[in-house]
Amino acid sequence: MQQFDVLIIGSGLAGLSLALRVAANKKVCLVSKSTINNTASDWAQGGIAAVLNDEDSIEEHVQDTLIAGAGLCDEAVTKLVAEHAKESVQWLIEQGVGFTREQDNSGYHLTREGGHSHRRIIHAADATGHAVQITLSEKVKQHPNITVLESHIAVDLITTGKVKASNFKTPEDNGDENACLGAYILDNKTGKVITIAAQNTILATGGAGKVYLYTTNPDVSTGDGIAMAWRAGCRVANMEFIQFHPTCLFHPHAKSFLISEAVRGEGGLLKLPDGTRFMPEHDSREELAPRDVVARAIDYEMKKRGLDCVYLDISDKPLAFILEHFPNIYRRCLELGIDISKTPIPVVPAAHYTCGGVMVDAKGLTDISHLYAIGETACTGLHGANRLASNSLLECLVFGQAAAEDILSQATKPTPTLPYWDESRVTDADEEVLITHTWDELRRFMWNYVGIVRTDKRLSRALHRIHMLRDEVDEFYSNFKISNDLIELRNLLQVAELIVESAISRKESRGLHYSKDHPNTELEPIPTVLEPSNYYSLLDREHGSNRPH
Repeated sequence: MQQFDVLIIGSGLAGLSLALRVAANKKVCLVSKSTINNTASDWAQGGIAAVLNDEDSIEEHVQDTLIAGAGLCDEAVTKLVAEHAKESVQWLIEQGVGFTREQDNSGYHLTREGGHSHRRIIHAADATGHAVQITLSEKVKQHPNITVLESHIAVDLITTGKVKASNFKTPEDNGDENACLGAYILDNKTGKVITIAAQNTILATGGAGKVYLYTTNPDVSTGDGIAMAWRAGCRVANMEFIQFHPTCLFHPHAKSFLISEAVRGEGGLLKLPDGTRFMPEHDSREELAPRDVVARAIDYEMKKRGLDCVYLDISDKPLAFILEHFPNIYRRCLELGIDISKTPIPVVPAAHYTCGGVMVDAKGLTDISHLYAIGETACTGLHGANRLASNSLLECLVFGQAAAEDILSQATKPTPTLPYWDESRVTDADEEVLITHTWDELRRFMWNYVGIVRTDKRLSRALHRIHMLRDEVDEFYSNFKISNDLIELRNLLQVAELIVESAISRKESRGLHYSKDHPNTELEPIPTVLEPSNYYSLLDREHGSNRPH
């Protein structure tokens, strides 16, 4: 068993920023299931929203966020995040992140994205996430108090409730309070599961875009933190609100390549194959409408006209302008034979961001003591029914700081002895085809039944399939040694169920959830909150009876 003060599961911006903020005083373990830089944060193109000049105001940033969130944003949280945006950006600058400056070097260049009333997006060309990720990960790897475990995936959380259920005696009794004590972690290189005990555990595992067939997310975005927190007894909220980015490059050889929101912010126009614009017919804000509006408009035009894609055209801008603002997009498209300075870019919507997640308070603390969730894994109340562009990296920073301050305020306590992972009654898997086939089936029916536009019948069919597949995978999980693919599939099925159950319970259309059977929006906005039932906790114990969790 390994022991740390702080265990961080996930190596994106949320996890990295928290690690650096606590490492001077705490012994930290940061777990990455791939390489440390293979994260959704690294793929982020646009930038970070913050009020950085006198022409803008925090009140306007708040209002833009509330409008995009379609009535479901927590106003207090939204104000908190907007107020801390400038200092969060300043912290990144102090860490050495090189944001793009104005040509005359008078200050930082700010761009504008859909839903924003001002230019307030600070960025590093069109690869902001990469610039931030590389800068912070190098600092993390060099810090003497931070242990980085790459190619390790979390299997499940260890809580006092689960330890007591296994009759394993811990040296400290927390009474009736359910607390997180650490996690089981699979070393993908050796196939062995290690036990890590920690005073505080942080879920920073990102979103669940890989539950869909088409996504802008990296392969690691499989909803691990949300699924683990749910199994441990945490509430989740607003899981029906999956943001589909309107403009993912449509090309047979372009895997999950995002065309930044900033392309439209800098004058890019959406067009049909014949060159006709269509956004003016859908919304008065045209190409600068929020993402849910633009994604639905594209989906509508594609289905109405039988199109494989639509086109995003910024070819009226000079080549020098494109190279300055979108060098990576220009280079990648050119590799595929598309010169965006001369021809439009073929684009389609793709699953992009999980607006819901594990319910947390203003410190990032979940329903279980000593367990935090930050970044896309969490539901803070900031995004409501639709995330405003470039608020995601900002949320990682603000809640990373809030959680760090809460952790640093605690006195260090000895970590308890925890039960080891038990594989004495399981065997090697005889076939892996169940995993690959189920993974493919799940992602396809989620795309077809639980996509941009939904119906009651589609949702019911999806839930029926999820339950059948979950039972098969639970049986497989109970009888065979685990693998990275099996853990991810188990988590994806759990997250898919949460998405569908949430979508079924919402009898209206709001933000990112659009139902043809319930097209109207209710006057009273009510969050969707799911609580783990006794059925799920019993099911988990039954199917995990060969294991100590």
